[in-house]
Amino acid sequence: MQSIERIILTQSHRFALKTDHPALFEAGAVDAVIISDIHLGSNLCQAKKLAEFLERILTGLFPTKQLILNGDVFDSIDFRRLQKSHWKILSLLRKLSDKISITWVCGNHDGPAEIISHLLGVSVKEEHTFSSGGKSFLVLHGHVFDDFIEDHRTITAIADALYNILQKIDKTHRFAKFAKTNSKIFLRCTQKIRERSLSFAAGRGHDVVCCGHTHHAEIYFSGDLQYCNSGCWTESPCTYLSIQDGMVGLHPFLTLDDTINIIGEPSSSDLIELPNFTN
Repeated sequence: MQSIERIILTQSHRFALKTDHPALFEAGAVDAVIISDIHLGSNLCQAKKLAEFLERILTGLFPTKQLILNGDVFDSIDFRRLQKSHWKILSLLRKLSDKISITWVCGNHDGPAEIISHLLGVSVKEEHTFSSGGKSFLVLHGHVFDDFIEDHRTITAIADALYNILQKIDKTHRFAKFAKTNSKIFLRCTQKIRERSLSFAAGRGHDVVCCGHTHHAEIYFSGDLQYCNSGCWTESPCTYLSIQDGMVGLHPFLTLDDTINIIGEPSSSDLIELPNFTN
């Protein structure tokens, strides 16, 4: 990796690393970054982590040619539920739209997105296609392949409520994840969306299909076809997809604190004192 001089500035830290680390820096702009299931308006939305992630893109620390929001940007269209940190996400997206292409692929929670999309300066689509490394990519949220939420709305609502309670009780989200990944209904729905999206993409002549909706981050191969799910930003770890030269990477987002923990105790020469930006 080519070394560069860069200082990381965040509003929640009194210091910044003065040296680069692979967990914070990607050399060169990737072709695309895909995130999904942000759920602005939900108390479970990891807005502060997402703000740090978007700031890295905005400042060029993590350069990308395009950002794709693959559905469920909002938890509901009731903007009264938006917290201050949620409005900051919208502000960052507005600033980013002046620098890079941003595409919002509609999800089942988003509702009519045309009005807010104009304010953010992003394009709204039911699905999005692009090419990278000679491969054809199809991006869609995936809820169109999930008939369970339509056929069993009461059960879905109860399951969502229990899942949210578990997440609030345990901030590590381990119990909620264990319950989800060991649920036969969840596993069947995840498998159904994976299989149906692969079949749909194959019929359209695409090489890779990227979905969200399930909140289950994964990369799956079926012959020459590839299925990718970008996970969500409502539980830990938050995840995203990066695409470069046709290759897809699935990454957990690491905050500055997470990265410092990985690196270990930094020496004084690697730190620079910052003023208090929280006032």
